[in-house]
Amino acid sequence: MRIDIITVLPELIESPLSHSILKRAQDKGLITVEVHNLREFSTNKYRQIDDYTFGGGAGMVMMIEPIAKCIDSLKAERDYDEVIYMSPDGERFEQSIANELALKGGNLIILCGHYKGVDERVREHYITREISIGDYVLSGGELGAAVVTDAVARLIPGVLGDETSALTDSFQDGLVAPPVYTRPKEYNGWEVPKVLLSGDHSKIEAWRFEQSVKRTQERRPELLKDADSKN
Repeated sequence: MRIDIITVLPELIESPLSHSILKRAQDKGLITVEVHNLREFSTNKYRQIDDYTFGGGAGMVMMIEPIAKCIDSLKAERDYDEVIYMSPDGERFEQSIANELALKGGNLIILCGHYKGVDERVREHYITREISIGDYVLSGGELGAAVVTDAVARLIPGVLGDETSALTDSFQDGLVAPPVYTRPKEYNGWEVPKVLLSGDHSKIEAWRFEQSVKRTQERRPELLKDADSKN
């Protein structure tokens, strides 16, 4: 799988991509992540990629030409399943979207917005999907792009050491994850639930499911409502 990220600030996103699981995935050749500096596609001698908005108003707008040149150059080399724009008004990023993108296993372009956004013609003619990581505004789309890349990459077979680990994460089954424990069995008078030490896997799984439902009801009840509305 290959992910190309287009940004005005490559240094802002390079660090999250160069450590931990994402670094190991790239070292293994399971995923390729390339960061492209949009200013390199500017025809302006000052490497300008933004300009004032037509009609007046505060803030600058990212120009269509450098974005178009960058996307066109990438598409000339390979096919892409999605060209994603990180946008506050895009669809809210959820585990199901990460699953969908990972399942495709193809190539993605992620465009990071800045300033007041991009020229609308980019969205009309180049973007195939718009994604938001939450109902708030960040200084740019780089952090959102890092979130999407991490969430998708960890689902690629071979990226995680335990192939089943990602399948038991929160939200995979519409529930948050149950409590987890490790050694020691007792600390400061606080004990691990006895069922987890029983060796009875059917009872352990039943306990974990019960705890997931309980924790979801307490902390994220809207997830249960969403599940009911889909049934």
